[in-house]
Amino acid sequence: MGSYAVFLRGINVGGINIKMAALRDALQAAGFQDAGTLLASGNVVLTSTLGAAAVKRTCEKCLRDAFGYDAWVVVLEAGRVAELVAACPYPADDKATHTYITLSSDQGVLDELDAAGAALEGHQQKRLGPEALAWLAPAGGTLDSPFSKISAKARFKAATTTRNLRTLVKVRDAASRLQPS
Repeated sequence: MGSYAVFLRGINVGGINIKMAALRDALQAAGFQDAGTLLASGNVVLTSTLGAAAVKRTCEKCLRDAFGYDAWVVVLEAGRVAELVAACPYPADDKATHTYITLSSDQGVLDELDAAGAALEGHQQKRLGPEALAWLAPAGGTLDSPFSKISAKARFKAATTTRNLRTLVKVRDAASRLQPS
């Protein structure tokens, strides 16, 4: 049995509103009895005997069936979340900048986003692996930052989800407390 973090894309923004209790209930009904949610931005920790790819498929089907939208999630093993947090060279708390990590289960899309960001003058980013890209945005200006505008394009938006580093630290901590049996 493995511990996993599941990151839902695009909920509680843009018209797809899901209460975390309803999300937890739907996932538990789909067989993830210990599914727990963190914050209101679609972060789930759970254990499963399934591998990551099967957890992804099962979660996406559950979300489509329960909430009626074209669900897309990134699933990472709990240990991988811890590795990404440790590998991030940027601070979790800084008054001038915010640290984000964009996650994707489509390495090709993340490769394109990585290249687009690298072409921006003065933009700071670091590839953390095939599924993750860390980047900095000015405090108070995340949505207006050039990289944020690029990553919001349909080409990238449909295959990525972004969390701030503080959220990933909370997910790491919650996932590490899950005790696979």
